[in-house]
Amino acid sequence: MEKDMIEKKISSALPIWAAAGVFLLASAILPVYRLWAIVLAAALAAAAWAVCRRLIPPRTVLVPAPGPMYATGEKSLDDVLTQAAQNLDELRALDERIADEALSGEIRRMDKAGRAILAEVAGAPEKGRDIRKFAAYYLPTAVKVLGQYAELEKAGAEGANAQALAKRVKENAGVIAAAFEAQLDALFAGEALDVTSDLAVLRSMAGADGLSVPDEAAEDEPPKPTLSL
Repeated sequence: MEKDMIEKKISSALPIWAAAGVFLLASAILPVYRLWAIVLAAALAAAAWAVCRRLIPPRTVLVPAPGPMYATGEKSLDDVLTQAAQNLDELRALDERIADEALSGEIRRMDKAGRAILAEVAGAPEKGRDIRKFAAYYLPTAVKVLGQYAELEKAGAEGANAQALAKRVKENAGVIAAAFEAQLDALFAGEALDVTSDLAVLRSMAGADGLSVPDEAAEDEPPKPTLSL
């Protein structure tokens, strides 16, 4: 998945290796049991480091640009948005790790809707209260569940429990992505999405696999959910 990139300079490790090599060589030749010999060996090593540092310039690489800095005027909301942005960055990383293309596609849906949600709230801070449960539970729990799936996929786990988790994640990823999109639609409609009643799938997946569930998830549920999770 494409992401804004920035240049970063990384110094070579060769000057350090050169300094270490010169020090060891000098130590083998000089009587290092004498103070002057130790000082001379250290000076030669420092000189080797300085010369190599000058001859070998740092290399330039492209790295992902840092996430947006939020300034809504409300520190608590800025913290919520920053944490949510970090969770979305984790989703992007999971997209790269997960080989299953169908599941990866659903992750991209989550990421797209999630970033649109943050952009909307950043521009209209009064909507921040409408994404409280989404940001505090819905998004991070989705990241945890998908992260565990990625670990199982990487390990090639074949056990019954692993296969059951993988099946549940694949079956419900589209529903989770739809919930993200529903949250976005609710923001544009000026309505709060009651996700408390829409977390049954995530709760059962998280609970069955030992993932932590915030206390808010234990609130009483109304009889009819808003979304068909």
